[in-house]
Amino acid sequence: MRSLSVFLSLLAFWCVPVAAAGPSQESNPVVREPRGAAEPITRLIVGLRAAGTDVGQATVVASGAQRMAALVERTRSPLGKSFEIASDMQVVELQAPLLEDALQPLLRTLREDPLVAYAEPDRRRYRHATPNDPLFTGQWYLQSSQPAATAATSAWDSSRGSNGVAVAVLDTGVRFDHPDLSRASVAGRLLPGYDFVSGDTGGSFKTANDGDGRDADPTDPGDWVSAAEATDGCGQDDSSWHGTRVAGIIGARTDNAIGIAGLTWRPWILPVRVLGKCGGFDSDIIAGMRWAAGLTVSGVPANPYPARVVNLSLGSGGACSAAYQAAINDLTARGAVVVASAGNESGLVASPANCVGVVSVVALRHVGTKVGFSNLGAISTVGAPGGNCVNVGAGQPCLFSIDTTTNAGRTVATSDTYTDQFNFNVGTSFSAPIVAGITALMLSVNGRLTSAQVTARLREGAAPYPSPPADIPLCRQPSGPNDVQSSECACSSAVCGAGMANATGALVAARRPIAAVALPGSVTAGQNFTLQGGVSAASCGRSLGSHAWSVLQTGTGGAIVSGANAAIVTAVAPTAGTLRLRLVVTDDAGAIDSAEVQITPTAVTSAAPNATSGEACPVAFEVSGSGGDVPTPPPAPVPVSAPAMSGGGGGGVPDVIMLMWLALWMGLRSLARDKWRTI
Repeated sequence: MRSLSVFLSLLAFWCVPVAAAGPSQESNPVVREPRGAAEPITRLIVGLRAAGTDVGQATVVASGAQRMAALVERTRSPLGKSFEIASDMQVVELQAPLLEDALQPLLRTLREDPLVAYAEPDRRRYRHATPNDPLFTGQWYLQSSQPAATAATSAWDSSRGSNGVAVAVLDTGVRFDHPDLSRASVAGRLLPGYDFVSGDTGGSFKTANDGDGRDADPTDPGDWVSAAEATDGCGQDDSSWHGTRVAGIIGARTDNAIGIAGLTWRPWILPVRVLGKCGGFDSDIIAGMRWAAGLTVSGVPANPYPARVVNLSLGSGGACSAAYQAAINDLTARGAVVVASAGNESGLVASPANCVGVVSVVALRHVGTKVGFSNLGAISTVGAPGGNCVNVGAGQPCLFSIDTTTNAGRTVATSDTYTDQFNFNVGTSFSAPIVAGITALMLSVNGRLTSAQVTARLREGAAPYPSPPADIPLCRQPSGPNDVQSSECACSSAVCGAGMANATGALVAARRPIAAVALPGSVTAGQNFTLQGGVSAASCGRSLGSHAWSVLQTGTGGAIVSGANAAIVTAVAPTAGTLRLRLVVTDDAGAIDSAEVQITPTAVTSAAPNATSGEACPVAFEVSGSGGDVPTPPPAPVPVSAPAMSGGGGGGVPDVIMLMWLALWMGLRSLARDKWRTI
């Protein structure tokens, strides 16, 4: 067996030794992740109260920049230049780097100001480790040959995806010239995208590694870290081509007689570069998230191809920040589904996968147990294949790797190639794009689904975890950041998500209709009122067959008067208590969904999520025939939930020598800010 000697970190860097891995044990990868207060902060993210907010005796009317300038003047804070992510979210540089402890008084001052909604460090996040080992020749995770496989090959009989759906890959960028990806203009899968990696504090572009800041070219120039650069806070390493790997899993060109198959055949890939050397800033990632979904980002042209799915194979420890939660709330309200990898530290789910509304993905071994390196926890949505090697020892292939596109260059790009048995590809970074691909298939057959409905139906379609072998311990909920489970453990829905992501089951769930009810503005006790169930909708290619209303609770005098088997029902409001009604809609294929409504003597409400308008079958945006660089833009993005309706219920790391990140946190260099890493 192989073993890995873990180098002791300097300052406050935290790492865990790697155990020898065997058929029933997984090694814990060491990821280069700054911990504690050892890393200096050079800029902050400040959330400002929205314009129109009443503050004391005044109303906020100034622009974001004006409010930020006034804040600096009012608090006499040691702050420098600032720029906008959104009108109510500003990034501001510190006049000098501060350690976490020294930063606290300034944060308290800012947070106490009545015009500030939140203020927090703009930390770095990182690739959740770069894969670097043998690859099994077959794409087992797409088939049904192993318990944890996604059954994508079966799902393709139902849908191979729609070219009216775009999946954003927020990562290190992509290699546009890879023959299994290619630009949309040459019958490939890649939209133009955008590069959001901004300049470093002080005016350099070391992180970006492409000579400039934000621009319209998300090509991955490589993210290697030289021996000299390692002193800036990252261990020496080769280029990962991480974004190209993630993009290939979601959408490598399929049925083209070369390379590998992507999980989707037709949806577009929107590359959004947010990570460079030593990771990427929260502010760049958040800006990229907003742009990817079609939201406005200051100083950046509008995205003509809003993504319905946003993949984040990146993260870092700690709780979900207010800035991330605000961005995710905006994305989900717009109908985008955010999918994020849980992380590779064997502990608690990393951020932003632990934010509310995110589809958080745990990595599974081929047999359905948790891979030792994967994070986990009650917040997890589903588990998906993350790769594991089983065989160990010199010259042995990695039998259960995730095959994908990559580049052979150790620093700059050279030849486009694929990961293989001796350059394997494992980690939660590659579990997330599997689920992102399944999500794109779901939205391809039912574009009316909200983000919350997609998440619920993804859980619904998941396969149950297998019964645990007698010699494998049960996975537990981590008690804190230092509670790690670095060996294989048996998953349950309590800590690994609802089950194993299954493309076939997810499509069955997605094709169910959406039960929705148009609610009256008010009701009067003892008087008749009507509810409109005709706003319910069927999925792509199907139609509604029937509506059926039933009484779950009457209250005093509440009852259905007429229309129990019609789209419109008439009922009488109770004089006391609560009348609860359920609508069940059935489509022409026999699939059903339901929604519940509660009526009190004066009001009518529903706890169910709202239904969306829009097309059940996403409208394709095809490649133009002019030889241009981009497809014809799609129609307007899916609108926010219809307010009068209530909707139906219903970074890669190796396995054995997972990562050899030599975390040498030396000095308080200005570049040593908290960056996201790929998961």
